[in-house]
Amino acid sequence: MDPDRLVLLALSEEVEEPTEIDHLEHCAGCRHEIQALRDVAEIGAETGAIRDLPAPPEHVWQAIRADVAATRAPVTGLTRHRVRRARPRWLAPVLAAAAAAVIAAAGTVGFDRFADRAPVLARATLAPLETVPPNAGGAVQVFSDGRLRIDVQNLPLTSGFHEVWLLDPDTPGKMVAVGNLPGRAEAVLTVPAGTDLNRYRLVDISDEPHDGDATHSGKSLLRGTLTK
Repeated sequence: MDPDRLVLLALSEEVEEPTEIDHLEHCAGCRHEIQALRDVAEIGAETGAIRDLPAPPEHVWQAIRADVAATRAPVTGLTRHRVRRARPRWLAPVLAAAAAAVIAAAGTVGFDRFADRAPVLARATLAPLETVPPNAGGAVQVFSDGRLRIDVQNLPLTSGFHEVWLLDPDTPGKMVAVGNLPGRAEAVLTVPAGTDLNRYRLVDISDEPHDGDATHSGKSLLRGTLTK
């Protein structure tokens, strides 16, 4: 597909034509490239309100300049063929420019967001329940500033959404809703103020339908106990 068209589709500036949908279904390369661009756009959107960021390190710019220069260097014969197969010449400058923006907006602050300078109060390893594929799992960290960082893998697909809960294992039915997973592997949520982690120490990931019911669906996928 035309690279400019891929960028527009990744940014949701255009609607995919039927022929493009068919092409993307059969072209792994284009699917990979458009997903990479969408990931960059998503990070940029998340950090759009951030201001007064420190400049990225000089070695980052050096790497970007070297990558862009490499795509402009003359290549011939078999070398040209290999370069084009390995990575389209247009892709490096596009992603390099996007990377510069992401590094400036997200690379410094985004990584700092997960730098976890606050002490860890508790952590848990999430294990799949019996009806869930055995390769599903995850990890949880709760920090002294109230953040709960969760990293999950291989959760079953859902027509609704995945929600994070803190349960009291000693009192059936007593639980606290923490928030929804945003559809990516890692997320940072906020534990509701006043939650006693000594009591609500069981982390639960549930499959919730879009039915307007704020209570637990009863369909748990992963669980793990917080320990200090």
